[in-house]
Amino acid sequence: MAIREIITFPHPVLRQKAETITEFDDALKTLVEDMADTMYKAPGVGLAANQIGIAKRVVVIDPEADEEKRDYLVLINPEITQGEGSMVGEEGCLSVLECYDKVKRFQKIHVTAQDIEGKPLEFDAEDRFARIIQHEVDHLLGKLFIDHLSPLKRTLYKKKLKKILRNKQ
Repeated sequence: MAIREIITFPHPVLRQKAETITEFDDALKTLVEDMADTMYKAPGVGLAANQIGIAKRVVVIDPEADEEKRDYLVLINPEITQGEGSMVGEEGCLSVLECYDKVKRFQKIHVTAQDIEGKPLEFDAEDRFARIIQHEVDHLLGKLFIDHLSPLKRTLYKKKLKKILRNKQ
């Protein structure tokens, strides 16, 4: 459908708590298709609506990032209702320029959500798939992966970002 602009930190929409979806209509389907197109073009493995400037509880995920297959998962109003274990792994974010670091997440999660038609979904996710879902659900809560870093690392990243933004002008 359409490639949307990916909003980057420190834009305030990334800190907004996303609104619950109540209407499962053609506008939602178009939004989801645009999000998938944008995610694959970036390229990324997940995208939350906040990242394209829309504070709604919608995420698209494709751990394989395979634009040919386009076998992406749509989660509307996702909630992580349980988490167990822990794992540390490298993360980056399409909305956080030039930053990659290790983040501790649950190793296994239980997810409830709705599909594009509004039907309930419920499943368990583990390992990398669980990491991606947790990262995207954080976006819907107004959190970024850098919020999981130490205060020193966040400060260093903010200094680096100022240089990046200055050089782009």
